[in-house]
Amino acid sequence: MNELILIILAYLIGSVPTAVWVSKRFFGIDIRDYGSGNAGATNTYRVLGKKWGTFVMCVDVIKGVCATSLYIFLPNYLLPTSELHRTNLMIGLGLAAVIGHVFPIWAGFKGGKGVATLFGMAIAIQPLVAVCCVGVFLIVLYLTRFVSLSSILAGISFMVFILFIFNEKETLYRIFAVIVALMIVLTHQKNIGRILKGTESKVPILKYRDRRRNRKRS
Repeated sequence: MNELILIILAYLIGSVPTAVWVSKRFFGIDIRDYGSGNAGATNTYRVLGKKWGTFVMCVDVIKGVCATSLYIFLPNYLLPTSELHRTNLMIGLGLAAVIGHVFPIWAGFKGGKGVATLFGMAIAIQPLVAVCCVGVFLIVLYLTRFVSLSSILAGISFMVFILFIFNEKETLYRIFAVIVALMIVLTHQKNIGRILKGTESKVPILKYRDRRRNRKRS
């Protein structure tokens, strides 16, 4: 019963629609009516700028960390002998937060794609894997400037790290890693289509590098 209450609370934490509230409070618009129509950090970055995009991303990551860490309110899960049960509960709490982010009760059940919240969840459960995924994300972003592609490959790499490189033994964690990869791919289907068509927008970073390349080509 206590676990169920925490899972509901994790969902409510994940449901905090950071991008929607920021866009309405400071700009008088609904971020979902602009850009890609997504209530996430990437669309906020494109529509409202780097400062607010970064803010939204950080808050969404914190949502994942906080929701996944709610197990601390149940003393029996803090015991060294409860590591397996603790991990299972953390996965449940984290997934509840991600579902809340994607389908937020506070914003008409239309939210973001959950990547930042998933990352926060990964930080809480296994920080080293999270750092490795960040490395993949940044490398792909540097090479392509596609946030969507960077997120997709980081999600897939999370599965690879858990299943093969770190060889996690916990069955539920392995299943979770596969679910994460599938979830990220499924929620980015439109982005994948735009990438294949060559119409996916790039984030405005490394523009000086691109200008140098264009000058050399010309």
